Amino acid sequence: MNAPLRVLVVDDHAVVRRGVIAYLDVLDDVEVAGEAADGTAALDVLAQLATLGRLPDVALMDLQMPGMDGVAAIAEIRRRHPSLQVVVLTSFGEIERVHAALHEGAAGYLLKDAGPGEIVAALHAAARGEVFLDPAVARRLAQEIRAPRSGLRALTAREREILRLVAEGRSNKEIAAKLVISERTARTHVSNLLGKLGLASRTQAALLAIREGLVPPSG
Repeated sequence: MNAPLRVLVVDDHAVVRRGVIAYLDVLDDVEVAGEAADGTAALDVLAQLATLGRLPDVALMDLQMPGMDGVAAIAEIRRRHPSLQVVVLTSFGEIERVHAALHEGAAGYLLKDAGPGEIVAALHAAARGEVFLDPAVARRLAQEIRAPRSGLRALTAREREILRLVAEGRSNKEIAAKLVISERTARTHVSNLLGKLGLASRTQAALLAIREGLVPPSG
């Protein structure tokens, strides 16, 4: 018989985490290797398991978590443990989150209303090196390919918020303090929105925001 698929469950909600573990525990072909409440804890657990030579095959991970969130954790897990696949299980299906997770190396993206069978299918697909997407997420990706967004429509809600702050003359440090994010994250958001808008500077971004009515002109 094949060895059971070893899975690490990562979610900051204990009730959700215990529910997922309870379901996986009854499966003959799946073994829960451990659990963690956020990205940092997941990395600690993985480091301990790797030392014991018992690294899981797949991590089933939420995205919205305190401290190190899922996207950052995916990137770090894939960097430290390239053989370990990550499947996202989250309540949020916005296309920006999907892109971010897949960009960092996620091998699957599920919404929390997914059925148990879908979760197991996604875990096994990831272990085989395949990508498994929630049907609703797959439809959104297909729609985006057919009708890509441009201009301000291409920005996420967070990027539009940051564009407004840029137009107000806020620095990356001030934006970070205002939104309670790191300065590095603020800088990344600014860079991303400039790229999406095809702009070369914060001044151009500010002028665009004023022209589009995101902020009133000064004076």
